[in-house]
Amino acid sequence: MRASEARIVLVTAGDEQQAQSIARRLVDDHLAACVNIVGPIRSVYRWGDAVEDEPEFLLLIKTRASLLSRVERRVIELHSYEIPEVLAIAPSGGSAAYMRWLFESTAQKPKRAQARATRRRG
Repeated sequence: MRASEARIVLVTAGDEQQAQSIARRLVDDHLAACVNIVGPIRSVYRWGDAVEDEPEFLLLIKTRASLLSRVERRVIELHSYEIPEVLAIAPSGGSAAYMRWLFESTAQKPKRAQARATRRRG
């Protein structure tokens, strides 16, 4: 897998609980291999006619370029912001082993394997 096929997606959340919830769902759904939560950070931004200054938590989402639209839809679905930040960055490089892990971690499990795993637990 090539680094050009990966994406790092930046998303901010208003509190740590929401950041953790979004991160967990993306990884559980195989939409992200890993999500780092950084914070609190301080965001200064324009909203309407006002300049806002708020604490937030930054999510660094590692995913495939081919999953970007699904990641964006899921973030919008789970997020409380009217317009959540979803900003994708294409890495210019990365270790072969990390790229392999990222792509393996975001591969959907076959339906049959998921059913068997559920039966074993239940």
